[in-house]
Amino acid sequence: MYRIGIAAFAALSLASLVGCIAVQEEDESVVGVAPSALEFVNALNPNALNPNALNPNALNPSALSANALNPNALSSAALSAIRDPGAAGDLSRQLLNYVVGCAFLPSQSFSFSWIDGSGKVHNEVYWGIIGLVPDWSTKALDLYNQQWISACLASRTNWYGVSVTISSRGTPSALNKAGTPELTAYTRLEGAFWGNLFVPSPYLNACYDEANRSYVRSLMRECAAGHLTSGGAVQQCGMISIRGSCASYCEALNTNGMYYPSCVNNLTGSQESTSRVITVFLR
Repeated sequence: MYRIGIAAFAALSLASLVGCIAVQEEDESVVGVAPSALEFVNALNPNALNPNALNPNALNPSALSANALNPNALSSAALSAIRDPGAAGDLSRQLLNYVVGCAFLPSQSFSFSWIDGSGKVHNEVYWGIIGLVPDWSTKALDLYNQQWISACLASRTNWYGVSVTISSRGTPSALNKAGTPELTAYTRLEGAFWGNLFVPSPYLNACYDEANRSYVRSLMRECAAGHLTSGGAVQQCGMISIRGSCASYCEALNTNGMYYPSCVNNLTGSQESTSRVITVFLR
């Protein structure tokens, strides 16, 4: 399960940012430290997930995937992005922090320094948490793992800046909760997330469980269910496309680990499917 301080991913699009949500700062006492193997604190800013957030120098996530995730392997453009003292740099650093958290083990970290507008030096250390792709530290990210990192980032975002504990599940050992008490403690299916932020045309998808849609909204988790406006319209979380009910878009739940083995991007035309899906349950 993961403790999420949910900074809304709303107002985000591939081409532009609509609306404005202030950057939230994580509690520095818990950054990079997992209270248990299953919990950690998040506060991902919605704008940071924009594929252009790491792009003040014509950089995007696909450029990250072409290199090992360590300071010596990053391109000069990537280093310039994360060392930018302005607002764009804040977003780049926040996105990188969450990328590292998804990819690396708690024993791994990414360190660098940058100088703010007043000349103060900031020494950053971003620690791994989940460990989906620990070997990204030494080699480029392949397509398979691009999708895992993308699903991880999407599942850790939401509309509101509140704390919610979620149970994230999937096929990797880091997400497989089969045989653990977490399966019986977190029984409300929220939905699932999948996609790829690292390709030239980035995309993220989500689906919801119809029976729990109102319940998950009551807990302020809305990127799978969809945000209800004051007029009753359903609004998606920026670039996360809400496909519909998971029962229509995904293979039946794996009853051992309680996760969707695969989901499709479309029900019409080419039904491209992926097995890199993160399924989220709530208490």
